[in-house]
Amino acid sequence: MRARSAALAGALALTLVLPAALLTPAGAAGSEVEVSDAMVEVGPEPGGAPVEIDTSTFVPAGGGPHPAVLLTHGFGGSKNDLVGQATDLAEDGYLVLTYTARGFGDSGGRIHLADPDYEVADARALVDVLAERDDLVTDGAGDPRVGAVGASYGGAISLMTAASDPRVDTVVAAITWHDLTDAFFPQRARGERSPGPFKQLWASRFFVSTAAQGLGVPGTDPVCGRFAEEVCAPFLDAARTGRPSTELLRLLRAHSPAPLLGDLEAPTYLLQGMADTLFGVEQSDATAATLRAQDTPVAVRWSDGGHDDLGGSLAADTATIEPWLDHYLRGDGAGDAATGDLPLPAFSWALPRTRGQDSSTVQSGADAEAATYDVLALDGGPQPLANPPGAQPASLTAVPSTGSEAADEFSDVISTYPLAALPGQSVAFDTEELSEPRTVVGSPRVRLRITSTARSSTLFLSMWQVGSGSADLPRRLVAPVTVATTPDEATTVDVALPGGTWQVPAGDRLRVLVTSTDQTYAAPRAARVDVVEVRELRLPTIEGATVLSAEGAGLDDEVVGLLAAIGVVLLGILAAVLLGRRRGHDPVDPATADVPLVIEGLVKTYADGHRAVDDVSWRAERGQVVGLLGPNGAGKTTTLRMVMGLIAPDSGRVHVLGRLVGPGSPVLARVGALIEGPGFLPHLTGRANLEAYWAATGRDAAEAGYDEVLAIAALGGAIERPVRTYSHGMRQRLGIAQAMLGLPEVLVLDEPTNGLDPPQIAGLRPVLARYAAAGRTVVVSSHLLAEVEMTCSHVVVMHAGRVVTTGTVAELVDSSDTTVLTLAAGSDPEVLATTLRRVDGVAEVEVVVDPAEPHVIVVADLPRAEVVRAAAASGADVVGVSSRRHLEEVFLGVIAAASGSDPDLRQVRSR
Repeated sequence: MRARSAALAGALALTLVLPAALLTPAGAAGSEVEVSDAMVEVGPEPGGAPVEIDTSTFVPAGGGPHPAVLLTHGFGGSKNDLVGQATDLAEDGYLVLTYTARGFGDSGGRIHLADPDYEVADARALVDVLAERDDLVTDGAGDPRVGAVGASYGGAISLMTAASDPRVDTVVAAITWHDLTDAFFPQRARGERSPGPFKQLWASRFFVSTAAQGLGVPGTDPVCGRFAEEVCAPFLDAARTGRPSTELLRLLRAHSPAPLLGDLEAPTYLLQGMADTLFGVEQSDATAATLRAQDTPVAVRWSDGGHDDLGGSLAADTATIEPWLDHYLRGDGAGDAATGDLPLPAFSWALPRTRGQDSSTVQSGADAEAATYDVLALDGGPQPLANPPGAQPASLTAVPSTGSEAADEFSDVISTYPLAALPGQSVAFDTEELSEPRTVVGSPRVRLRITSTARSSTLFLSMWQVGSGSADLPRRLVAPVTVATTPDEATTVDVALPGGTWQVPAGDRLRVLVTSTDQTYAAPRAARVDVVEVRELRLPTIEGATVLSAEGAGLDDEVVGLLAAIGVVLLGILAAVLLGRRRGHDPVDPATADVPLVIEGLVKTYADGHRAVDDVSWRAERGQVVGLLGPNGAGKTTTLRMVMGLIAPDSGRVHVLGRLVGPGSPVLARVGALIEGPGFLPHLTGRANLEAYWAATGRDAAEAGYDEVLAIAALGGAIERPVRTYSHGMRQRLGIAQAMLGLPEVLVLDEPTNGLDPPQIAGLRPVLARYAAAGRTVVVSSHLLAEVEMTCSHVVVMHAGRVVTTGTVAELVDSSDTTVLTLAAGSDPEVLATTLRRVDGVAEVEVVVDPAEPHVIVVADLPRAEVVRAAAASGADVVGVSSRRHLEEVFLGVIAAASGSDPDLRQVRSR
């Protein structure tokens, strides 16, 4: 149980740090900036142990006096994360003090999670350090002119420091929380005071990112790491039960800005992200509402980024921070004169990027509380949905930390809607098609009516955009609600959907999806059935919005490609198969109706202009094991991704059993695939992963063929262990077994032997042969030529994006005009080659120098017997004669010929 507890302790490790680039671009310390390091003594731990904080001071050029900035890093980080930001500010004339918070890096003490008596008190002690300097602007004795700046963990500490220390003159807080209670146990049912469901997916991510915190540190508890016991224990309990104790709720509330805001008078700038499953815009809105009510100057900006994505408004967002600091630390609003107009709009927001747009359009207007609501009717009526026993499988609405740009890559090729709208566990309510385009700014509202078989119902609501035959979730967020109910009696609640901005074109519909589970949250494990109804959707709009200048760039192409690749690994196969389970009435091409796979004229050119696949055509018949061969970069994987509908070709077609393949084609239900490696939920066992995968398809468990595929996986007792404990080879075997679930008619395997040891590779050969012999088709992409030769019946060879040869393995390795003469060990094959080159009818002689088995390959317009007689007459010690070449020789030959015969091939850069 200790290992289990250690994993649960990871729930405490809140990786709230966003790269310093969120606030300002990173850079190295400039030559004109003087940097000094020091350890500063702060308050002791509860037991009296002394604590020192690791600090760095960045002093600008010139004699001063300078205004100061106190920079606080995100959770799990250190002062090293802030070097670029501190340098930029120092070069602009600010003296900057950075530090590593208590419990992290080289600083002493334990992690108390933004405790007013520890982390916040430490920040106030650092203001004391600034007050002792003689090169700062001051507003009185011991009162330096200072701003507090931080993101996430650092943002909350900055707010709490300013609220508890009147010497702080302004605050910039980004992507941070108002109340940790609502952040970890969000409740979006208006008027409900009970906590909502626990954000379990973030707990898992925290473990992955900070599981090593405290390991090897003398005197550190192996379960809690560097966390203080009073924080660790109640979190461990919540991670185990999914519910917060009274003690934990009290702690989370106390370790939040919310109870301290009444004392915050410093002008405050809040940057909050709309791509944030951890701290949504409702957190900054709650902080801003409190501050406005007490006349504290405050501005709010909704960024297109967040903890899940830097977003398309990054450059425009960061450009606003320094004008805010300038105004309140050395401009018209400096010192005690912070009573004039705000230097920035009171409320501004980024609109979603359109396809191909590098940066987001930013608008400003009245604050979100001033929004007006339009009411749209929803169809559907009362509908039942079930919470399955164990709350598995769970709906999936987002890939963690996969940004909107990478998600757009997914939506180009697959719809994620079926992953969220699991059959029997979800219901949908649609508006009519919109007659005119709408810009939505704020938190849409719905009224939810629930009749449950249980005394409590936990549900998850999201707003989808439906157009052109597909559904998209522009803001990949859900609204969790936990509502007390009386069995078989209706309960009605108002629900605030996640806040953000949307642009909905005319002709699209909006859909409210209600699900009983969501992978981000811990849902109740007991089975129940709810009948739910949502009758109307209230959309917020803000009149008189002004477009602001917004320059910036999104993620670069390499980052987008990486995120998209990761997402395809995790979701691509699952989504393709899942979508394929929805059988449709797609037309059948009579000419290819009985052919498992036909590829015609495929062309794929990527955005940078390089062609990955160039006019590729081939087919795979029933009973065949087809090897797709080619060097790295030949275009094999790109071809297979088009076969599976994961990406769309620029031209050409793929037919499976006569049906045209595209993203989500129903015929993909008859295809199993392992492409670019398997993706599994690490905390589930191998068996549970297979069962969850199959359950997500909506097909009967009896059709899965678990016994057959488990025998193929050959994992023994390891099938009952969590996948995170598996070796690479074990994961690969489980991935092959997953692809074979349901015994699909076409099986596509990309590098299936990757990570397998020789006995396992040998054992896979007869499995694939038997699979095809039953009338199915297997396509294997590989660069292991010997394995293809022993496993496959047919071969397609690709090079530089094109097919250079096809045929049966037997045809390719056997040639009537080729004779292979094997000589005794130690023989000189050049002597025989010289003799044979003089024989009439011999067209080509190739020598293969191998001390153990030298041989000569002869291509001739002569009967093989005459070639052998000529060799024997030369006196050569011939010990073997064969017409068979190894596939490697064929492969290298056709590749060499293709490379030399067509200069256009060399201009194609394949992927």
